[in-house]
Amino acid sequence: MNTLSTYLFECLYFLESEELYLLEIKRNDLNEYAAVAEKFQWLRIEKANLEIAKLSFRAMDSSKEVEERFFEEGFLKFTTATGTYIEKYNSAQHSLINNSQQEIPAAVLDSVYSMLQKK
Repeated sequence: MNTLSTYLFECLYFLESEELYLLEIKRNDLNEYAAVAEKFQWLRIEKANLEIAKLSFRAMDSSKEVEERFFEEGFLKFTTATGTYIEKYNSAQHSLINNSQQEIPAAVLDSVYSMLQKK
């Protein structure tokens, strides 16, 4: 990852399944008055083509063991090791590995950087 993308955002959570990545990013390039929904974003990235879709955050719950995020597009539940993302209407369910402590593939970071530059 280049220094410009490091300045632009940081990754808070990085979860992975066979088909997709789920990332929570914090935008560092916005001013202090920017909306929380703009500063913190959840992204769903297809592994096959690195297509990015923003998830519409609705609510969260967290305990010592489990984190839960509710989106318009589905529901995410995860621990420090694993997780599950269930798409809206239970149209698909994805078993996830929490790779938040691992390095994110450069191609994924480049895709996120490119998406943010287009805004």
